[in-house]
Amino acid sequence: MQASVLAAGISFSASDNIVVIVVAAVAAIALIIGVVLRQQVLAADEGTQGMRDIGRAVQEGASAFLKRQFRTLAPFIVVVFLVLFALPANSTGELIGRSVAFVVGALFSMAIGALGMNLATQANIRVAAAAREPGGRDKGAKIAFRTGGVVGMATVGLGLFGAAIVVLIFHEEAPRVLEGFGLGAALLAMFMRVGGGIFTKAADVGADLVGKVEQNIPEDDPRNAATIADNVGDNVGDCAGMAADLFESYAVTLVAALILGSVAFGTLGLTYPLIIPAIGVVTAIIGVFITRTREGENALRAINRSFYVSAVISIVLCTIAAFTYLPSSFAELPGVDAARIGDLAAAGNPQIIAFAAVAIGIVLAIVILSLTGYYTGTETQPVKDVGTSSLTGAATVILAGISVGFESAVYTALVIGASVYGAFLLSGSVFVALFAVALAGTGLLTTVGVIVAMDTFGPVSDNAQGIAEMSGDVEGAGADILTELDAVGNTTKAITKGIAIATAVLAATALFGSYNDAITTAYREAGQALGDIYNITAPNLLVGVIIGAAVVFMFSGLAVNAVSRAAGAVVFEVRRQFRDIPGIMDRSARPEYGRVVDLCTRDALRELATPGLLAILAPIAVGFGLGVGPLAGYLGGAIAAGTLMAVFLANSGGAWDNAKKLVEDGNHGGKGSDAHEATIIGDTVGDPFKDTAGPSINPLIKVMNLVSVLIAPAVVALSVGVDANPAVRITIAVVAVLGIAVAIYVSKRRSTAIADSNQDAPATAQA
Repeated sequence: MQASVLAAGISFSASDNIVVIVVAAVAAIALIIGVVLRQQVLAADEGTQGMRDIGRAVQEGASAFLKRQFRTLAPFIVVVFLVLFALPANSTGELIGRSVAFVVGALFSMAIGALGMNLATQANIRVAAAAREPGGRDKGAKIAFRTGGVVGMATVGLGLFGAAIVVLIFHEEAPRVLEGFGLGAALLAMFMRVGGGIFTKAADVGADLVGKVEQNIPEDDPRNAATIADNVGDNVGDCAGMAADLFESYAVTLVAALILGSVAFGTLGLTYPLIIPAIGVVTAIIGVFITRTREGENALRAINRSFYVSAVISIVLCTIAAFTYLPSSFAELPGVDAARIGDLAAAGNPQIIAFAAVAIGIVLAIVILSLTGYYTGTETQPVKDVGTSSLTGAATVILAGISVGFESAVYTALVIGASVYGAFLLSGSVFVALFAVALAGTGLLTTVGVIVAMDTFGPVSDNAQGIAEMSGDVEGAGADILTELDAVGNTTKAITKGIAIATAVLAATALFGSYNDAITTAYREAGQALGDIYNITAPNLLVGVIIGAAVVFMFSGLAVNAVSRAAGAVVFEVRRQFRDIPGIMDRSARPEYGRVVDLCTRDALRELATPGLLAILAPIAVGFGLGVGPLAGYLGGAIAAGTLMAVFLANSGGAWDNAKKLVEDGNHGGKGSDAHEATIIGDTVGDPFKDTAGPSINPLIKVMNLVSVLIAPAVVALSVGVDANPAVRITIAVVAVLGIAVAIYVSKRRSTAIADSNQDAPATAQA
């Protein structure tokens, strides 16, 4: 693809460099604001000694897990870094830059995840302490939201700064170099999502099944050996994992926009996509600082109000940017590739295209927020219906939650599809239309600072309630405040998952266009006609679609099964402690919390390899084995199935979780009733849905798209032209298939071994 850009004679001007420098400065300001917010959070009261002791245990467990996870992933980063040198590039600088950018993207993803986890484990005790004070609702909500604001500023700051520096150094070669940056961010986010998701849900499910169901004790009762691991899991899964996930969404969307922008808008296509997220930094700062609850107001209303205000400000500023920075005609764009765009007059007005595309993305974020809130909020009918179904048992709770997930997936997919199609219709040129889709993604990401704050709010408030209950130092109105904040957090987490899914689809669609551009360029350089490789009626392309959809199902199954195995191990361990340490129930003995933390850490880390290999090797197997046409079908199938599956898993899990909250608030018999037990079962089913498999699909589809873009030139080179070598191509495909098969086989063998080793454990545990 870069050959087409370079051939067009694009060169950066002094004014272009100034724009990128200003963008980098804005990114630096975001990081400075993050430091200020962090100081404000840490200045709050830490609460009682009991709160601090519990908080310290959570901090130590979370830090230990992340350190072990990063050590586990380090060799993998090195391998991919070296493999990137084997892929085609237009220059040595681009080749080296791409590999280095991969490492930087991976390290940034790690850093943001670690920052989110570290601060959240310090903020949770402060939120619990704030609930005891006058005005506790506002104070607690502000601390939790500003904790997320720190992570949000780091996300937009590092993402934008990294992209700006690459553009400043590499100029026209920046899009291909940024492919490495995006891959590093997406790959590490996927691993952190899977690893953290397995940890948190293994502990959560295990704690609920033994503590709440078998022993009939409260959710965060300190007598439950899995409670510390559960609180640790909230941070490594929802804070570290989601922060990394949203960062990679930010980075990959920028990559897609810059790749297509260099073709559609020339040099301005490498600067304008940076201006939009720079505006997002300003709106994120405003959104974080204006968030405060009014007297008697639910915190969710205050958070939503800040989101809407930020979105409106973004639309206004982005409109001004489009009409002042861009010309009104494609003929006036410097360095535009007219041969690729076609009729410049028919392509449309760049100002209107840019404004409308960004507006579509922002409106999409608003609609997703409302739609997800409707299907997962405690005050709306779907969750009330799931709660009512608890009166007839766990089976009907599960059926009702599945129904909510299926229905919400349809409407969400239609809304996302309408947004993609609306952006696509903005231009008569396919390349410009695809760039418009990418701009819609950057528009959605103008709200990402507030989105990250909303997400982090969830685990911080959840941990605060857990710490309060374990310490016994928060009672009465303070406990009610924390319960309310926890329920709000469940909804905000579900909302941010919905927005992350929408971002993933927009980024993947844009990357799909980048894949097509890479193939077109590779065929032209090989002196071959592209032909009819995208004929939808061709059986081989339809096979690719089926395989792409199947990989999403396989990935989801692996993630859920990993949680099932790890949770089973936690159940046996917690049962063992209740049996072998009789003083636990009368509080004369302390549970062995560390054993459960270690157990979850071990099981989570050993499950990382299989999903990761599937994401990387599957597109390689399809591309080299079946060709670039079926690989395009593969990506289409993965995007379609991934969208529906991710929304279904996230929203059904969110509905089950908040239905449980409804019952615990006194509805349908309240805590300890049969209805409560039924919703607990529903929640345990939903836990791996919404916090492990569902959110992991977001980085999955972007990793597969980026891998496809990177390997496309090599696939074409080995398929057509003078360098065609079917033997090498098929060998690569076979090796990739064998790698997937071995990984899945090992995973299945691990499951069987665990079942065999514990087959007598339940009977022993009940003895």
